[in-house]
Amino acid sequence: MVKLTIVGRVSDGLPLAQGLRYQNDEENENFLCYKQQAEFILKEISRGALSPSKMTIHIDHYHCFNYLVENGHCFITLCDSSYPRKLAFHYLQDLQKEFEKFDIGLMEKITKPYSFVRFDGIIGNIRKQYIDTRTQANLSKLNANRGQDLDIIAKHMSEIIQKGPKSEISERMSVTPRTVSPIWSSPFLKVRHCFEMDSHHPHCSCCCYSIMGQLNPYRELQLRVHKIAETLGFTTTKDDTTICHGACL
Repeated sequence: MVKLTIVGRVSDGLPLAQGLRYQNDEENENFLCYKQQAEFILKEISRGALSPSKMTIHIDHYHCFNYLVENGHCFITLCDSSYPRKLAFHYLQDLQKEFEKFDIGLMEKITKPYSFVRFDGIIGNIRKQYIDTRTQANLSKLNANRGQDLDIIAKHMSEIIQKGPKSEISERMSVTPRTVSPIWSSPFLKVRHCFEMDSHHPHCSCCCYSIMGQLNPYRELQLRVHKIAETLGFTTTKDDTTICHGACL
């Protein structure tokens, strides 16, 4: 299933348009995270960190991004991992062909993210053609040149994150918890976003809130946080009280 689609400008990494996302209540809470990841990929392409014109980026066992870069614009889509990659790139190529029909000069004048709303409807219409992989048209695309493998590089998101700038990763990939206790608004708290590969959850990114143990004047507050964290079942350490909210990708 083709779920999320973003069209962006490579020169500055500005997202121009987005398609209607696939509605699934179980995935609504993760949609923002996926969108931020797509924007992060667009920025990486813009700064030259991702040079291939086509690539598949795996983010977990269930989803992957596919992107196509043509004539200074990038077309990114989020799909189920089981969705045929060949169809995903046919979908992106169809989007690119429709996009080329618009005045390039008009594209260059856009300054606000996702303001090219005229293309949103086109994305939705083309996406409908690729929902059912068993239609005659899609089967024909799958069977064409069946013996030839797609010459497309595949990577995992963790590889891209490790090479990316930390500030950009924090901005694009972190997930804000739904509810924040007033204690997290304290000026004594230091917020840090880490991307660590946990041994049990290798594709998990964590947003960590910590009070450094060496700040002795705030030791009492640290101990209070430590007790609250233990009551809630979070992981803490003696010297550096850290509460991790894992956001599995």
